[in-house]
Amino acid sequence: MFNKFLDLSRFHKRLVSVAADVVALFFALWAAFSLRFDQQFWIPDSEQLVVSGLTVVVTIAAFVRLGLYRAVVRYLSDRAFLTVIYGVVISAITLILLGYWLEVLVPRSVPFIYSALAFIFVSGTRMGVRILVNRPRRHNKQFVAIIGAGETGIELARALARGMEYHPAAFITLLKSNHRALINGIPVYDISHIERVIREHSVKRLLLALDQDSGIDRKRLLKRLEPLSIPVQTVPNMSELIAGQARINDIRDLEIEDLLGRDPVKPDNAQVAAGLYGKAVMVTGAGGSIGSELCRQIIRHRPSRLVLFEQSEFSLYAIERELQTLNRLENLGVEIQALLGSVIHRRRCEAIMRSFGIQAVYHAAAYKHVPLVEHNVIEGVQNNVFGTQRVAEAAIECGVERFVLISTDKAVRPTNVMGASKRMAELVLQALAERQSKTVFSMVRFGNVLGSSGSVVPLFRDQIRDGGPVTVTHPDIIRYFMTIPEASQLVLQAGSMGQGGEVFVLDMGEPVKIADLARKMVHLMGLTEKTEEKPDGDIEIVFSGLRPGEKLYEELLIGDDPQGTAHPRIMKAREVSLSWNELERVLDQLMRASQEFDCDKIASLLREAPTGFAPNGDVADLVWCHGAEPEAKPPSVLNLR
Repeated sequence: MFNKFLDLSRFHKRLVSVAADVVALFFALWAAFSLRFDQQFWIPDSEQLVVSGLTVVVTIAAFVRLGLYRAVVRYLSDRAFLTVIYGVVISAITLILLGYWLEVLVPRSVPFIYSALAFIFVSGTRMGVRILVNRPRRHNKQFVAIIGAGETGIELARALARGMEYHPAAFITLLKSNHRALINGIPVYDISHIERVIREHSVKRLLLALDQDSGIDRKRLLKRLEPLSIPVQTVPNMSELIAGQARINDIRDLEIEDLLGRDPVKPDNAQVAAGLYGKAVMVTGAGGSIGSELCRQIIRHRPSRLVLFEQSEFSLYAIERELQTLNRLENLGVEIQALLGSVIHRRRCEAIMRSFGIQAVYHAAAYKHVPLVEHNVIEGVQNNVFGTQRVAEAAIECGVERFVLISTDKAVRPTNVMGASKRMAELVLQALAERQSKTVFSMVRFGNVLGSSGSVVPLFRDQIRDGGPVTVTHPDIIRYFMTIPEASQLVLQAGSMGQGGEVFVLDMGEPVKIADLARKMVHLMGLTEKTEEKPDGDIEIVFSGLRPGEKLYEELLIGDDPQGTAHPRIMKAREVSLSWNELERVLDQLMRASQEFDCDKIASLLREAPTGFAPNGDVADLVWCHGAEPEAKPPSVLNLR
């Protein structure tokens, strides 16, 4: 019967609601008079019936005008109960006035008794229906506990209560004074009781909903939650909610920042803005992980023009569409130009810089995946070394004011071609900085970027979801980590600080042990590690061995005497450089070896140059190893200047 009511159309449901309210209001009037006259079976006279009927009609009209019948019962809010109160007040006043105008006996206490009964009956019927509708749905929901009893947590609980997936069973607070409180009927417990809460409330998931200004140590909190072996997820941050990019109930896996284990580096926005506002800026590799984030942050500083340079058609299309939307929604007024091309084509780069009057270049275009570059030596050197040289020379020729190279910690004492090629790119810019003074060159060196293409975090997450195993190259391998926004902010900061030829590095705190990161992710996704001691565990961690060119640990500095800067977390490296004449001879030899497809010669030249290159294996280029190197071509064919 009840299900048939739920299947009715909206119009018929409203008719049923009106009919129920008519009955409830008449009963409330009868009960009010009966209580006043102390008669168990009070029977109204004809005049009292007229007054009662008119009062009910006016009340129903007031409810219609106030929008009570437009409210969906299962999603009834506090505002609906206020509407009932307003309608009941109007009804009571109507009863008093009708009794006075029609000279009908309406004792003074009757309107007050009637008001109370009418509110109870009208709102009570709706509350009962809402409970009946929502109770079956609640049984199908997964019970969750919300960590954080602030505004964010309360908003999340309201959103989940209206949804179909999760039922908020408890709040977990980090303030002992809130223990045993009730918020919207949901109990609040101190975090020290979290194991009991999970057990007694059948909690299957923990949702982090911490206010931005809570000042809670997230690293310490996650360390407290990790042994529980229950999934820990989070909600979008406030900036995403304000921008309309996400809803409060968009539950997601833990933010990468939560796994970082340290406070992010904050930029000096005033200094960065001064170097970007009203300028024409070009980003190479604009569709990549770092390049695209650079574009997102640059555009908010309102340059006059932002040129996106990318060789991948789809990546360029995606970032241009995103930036055009952002530009329109935030009314930034930035001219956005999306251009296809490769950094190894100097004339293309020069034509773009001249045409759009480029004043600052952020060079993010590079091949950066260690095993892939190790297997494609020629392309890695062409793109990372000669691509950087040609873009930089084009910048000098076109009078670009600033040029910032995105480098890597793998350029420090490299054991792989990717790292050696990036160190060579640094040497190119250092030499060009000494050769001229028109363009200010600077380099930014940082560790692994969490969440970028090829990062271990999304790889581990996919492997855990697939049931494992999680593959780690070595039990002792460690890495420095930072987030994509943080890395991009550092690049912008260095671009505004550079005076010419500096290598900036970030004080990244303690490095992270990759095996420990994998274990933390397994535990925080609610699973257990499968080991010899725990053969019934969920996810096994397998050590696959170091890949070609891979090191156990990375470094950020070649020397041991870094120099401080105006930013407390940014240092300036003191490192060896070459004059342009010395470097040019090395580059010429490297180009000839590249044109001849001589991978052994390239490796030899990279070792002889002051890159610190010390390969931990033989040349692993796939084509070279299969003996299919082509005949040497004349320079005019392969030298794409």
